[in-house]
Amino acid sequence: MAAVLEATARALLRRVAIEQSEARAPSLAVTIVRDGEPAWFAARGTVEGAVPTPATQYRIGSITKTLVAVMVMRLRDEGALDLNDPIGKHVPSAPVGEVTVAQLLAHTGGLTAEPPGPWWERTPGVPVEALTGALTDESARHRPGRRFHYSNVGFALLGELVARHRGTGWDQAVASEILRPLGMQDTTTRPREPHARGYAVHPFADVLLPEPEHDAVAMAPAGQLWSTPADLARWAAFLSGGDERVLRPATLAEMREPAIVEDGDAWTGGYGLGVQLLRHRGRRLVGHGGSMPGFLAVVWADPADRTGVLCMANTTSGLRGSVATDLLDILDTHEPAIPAEWAPAPADPDLLELTGPWYWGPAAYVLRLLPGRDVALTPLGHPGRASRFAAQADGTWLGLDGYYAGEVMRLVRRPDGSVSHLDLNTFIFTRLPYDPAAPVPGGVEDPGWR
Repeated sequence: MAAVLEATARALLRRVAIEQSEARAPSLAVTIVRDGEPAWFAARGTVEGAVPTPATQYRIGSITKTLVAVMVMRLRDEGALDLNDPIGKHVPSAPVGEVTVAQLLAHTGGLTAEPPGPWWERTPGVPVEALTGALTDESARHRPGRRFHYSNVGFALLGELVARHRGTGWDQAVASEILRPLGMQDTTTRPREPHARGYAVHPFADVLLPEPEHDAVAMAPAGQLWSTPADLARWAAFLSGGDERVLRPATLAEMREPAIVEDGDAWTGGYGLGVQLLRHRGRRLVGHGGSMPGFLAVVWADPADRTGVLCMANTTSGLRGSVATDLLDILDTHEPAIPAEWAPAPADPDLLELTGPWYWGPAAYVLRLLPGRDVALTPLGHPGRASRFAAQADGTWLGLDGYYAGEVMRLVRRPDGSVSHLDLNTFIFTRLPYDPAAPVPGGVEDPGWR
């Protein structure tokens, strides 16, 4: 474990100790991840009379959804489904079949948050046939795509989608295709020793009430899994840095793109494809929270510097959501990330000649080289549309973000081979403002600038 400095460790431990004491959590286990590896672990309280270790299991609740989402994206990459497919194409028994796979992943399908019947988290689960049979047209609370509305039911349907495509349980697919490659051998659907027991803490006395724990069956994809601090650290490392054995880097990046915002104009919290997103003090975090009766958990990871944090407690309520980000703030204060050294990199001469100023009409832009043959086109001295572009095999560039995401930019040369202009989906960028030698749409009035 790449340990943090002693002063950092004490500051982190103090924050954890305050949380466990003030939240009155029977136990609290925390791990800091840096560069894809655990850098610091601490635990307060006890589990069955012993201090929790990185191998102690806790229930992780809705963090389960992130693993189910990765399975769905694997299926998409294999061509087994399209994110725009209605769920009914893959789970015909669902009476809400017009809602798309993407909408379920992003919680924009408008489905009810909880299934019909008693509170599913504290009662034995029912088979998927019973769940889909209990759903009706009234299970939709909002027009699909209209707004964010968290839905546990939606992920139950996604779990069934995975099961039907793999011909096995969703959990078996997750175990063989995600957990084993990542070395998460202690993440299971049922608890194994040593594991924490879930408790409710009396609001006005320091006494505990054991919480029930059941197999959620059809609802299991929404929150069934148990894991350990060591395993969840591996998951944080995956969310920030990826692993091609599990998912293509581009697909993981797609999952981390904001699909919906939870808090309107503030945009501090949102959702991608199966993952929660949080903007905090310059960080763009990806992860998820989890709660089940007797348990709270959260994992956040920052792809920018491969830093992560996770917290696991065996209490129904009381843990402050800020504890994880507070720990990241302490780490930033005591041991801020050091930028990687700059070093020169070779560039093809044909690309070097494209760098520098370009003009869209009278608006100045600058084209810069990125690693490989990728480029960035950004406004120069004025507001405008900035985008990064990935080089394609046919010599064009594909927009990665901003207004031009998904659009194609191509270089146009004159008959003598010299550069004429850039054509970005009909937008013409020239070396001079409204260059009369380039095919500017609408033409350039003679005698030009005056």
